[in-house]
Amino acid sequence: MIPEAVPTAPGFEQVELFSTPASEYDALRNGAALVDRSARQRMIVAGAKAGDTLTGLLTSDVLALTPGTGQYAAALTSKGKIIADVRVFAREGDFLVDVAEAAAPGFATMIRKFVNPRLARYADASTILRTVGVFGPNSAGTIGLTLGIAVQTLRALSDYAHFAMDWGGNTLRVARTPDFGGDGFDIFVPVEAATALWSALEIAGATPVGRAAVNIARIEAGRPLWGIDMDENTLAQEANFDELHGISYTKGCYTGQEIVARVHFRGHVNRHLRGLRSTALLPGGAQLFSDDGKPVGEVRSATTSPSLGAIAIAMVRHEVAAASRLTVRWDGGETHAVVHELPFAP
Repeated sequence: MIPEAVPTAPGFEQVELFSTPASEYDALRNGAALVDRSARQRMIVAGAKAGDTLTGLLTSDVLALTPGTGQYAAALTSKGKIIADVRVFAREGDFLVDVAEAAAPGFATMIRKFVNPRLARYADASTILRTVGVFGPNSAGTIGLTLGIAVQTLRALSDYAHFAMDWGGNTLRVARTPDFGGDGFDIFVPVEAATALWSALEIAGATPVGRAAVNIARIEAGRPLWGIDMDENTLAQEANFDELHGISYTKGCYTGQEIVARVHFRGHVNRHLRGLRSTALLPGGAQLFSDDGKPVGEVRSATTSPSLGAIAIAMVRHEVAAASRLTVRWDGGETHAVVHELPFAP
């Protein structure tokens, strides 16, 4: 059943495993994985200037959104460093915003500091909404069977597009989300209906999956996690926000824009997130060295994938080419790894 307490892990599920790593990974890649996503903080921003306010705080063009569409974005410091990565869903009359748990305090502080309550209202919705995700090639079919939605309707949604629907007297919001590669959907559900929805999705064939398998899928998909792969010392382009479609270069001013624009017109950052493949699990924080012994980066997230072996997301110098062989060193160990473009898997 769905975990009773809201998870405390940094951005993904508190439950490590429901069954075995192999079966849960198989559900993510070959079936329908049922994932408690409620660790993400949910916030509602409303008011006549809600769109203008968010556009002034985020790297995406929130004013370009229409109800039923959404975006991925970053909230930055004035020096262009990432406070939080943010998903924005435009609804009729307001915006539903969510962030990874580890980034939530910083984002909430930014909102309190810069949002004028006379122009835009904001409220933490984490206590009234939970987020239940279904991911994998059978996710659309499983949700369709559970909620009575045509599979074609779900598959026609673009990334972050969403719609509201009634389910047993409760209003659900179904959004397409690319967080783990391939097909995937997040369902925002009132707290009082979350357990019933979880059970119904299980009955329809979804397999409960914990954070161990989810983390593998996230790393395969090359999706950075705030607090591990990126933080308040990371520029947006260093965390691949261009590739993740999280930056608009045609919108108006926003916090950190000057730095983002300078990097863009210069052509590249000095370092950015890349993939690594190795024969052994790489410790987070391990240092990377080129053939001539120069330090060129460090390991951030790392895991062992059932299909790809030992993989990692690392911050690597820009000049290091894909397929380069690097030496990996940490306290008490050394191995080699090969640089890989992200994502590892679609």
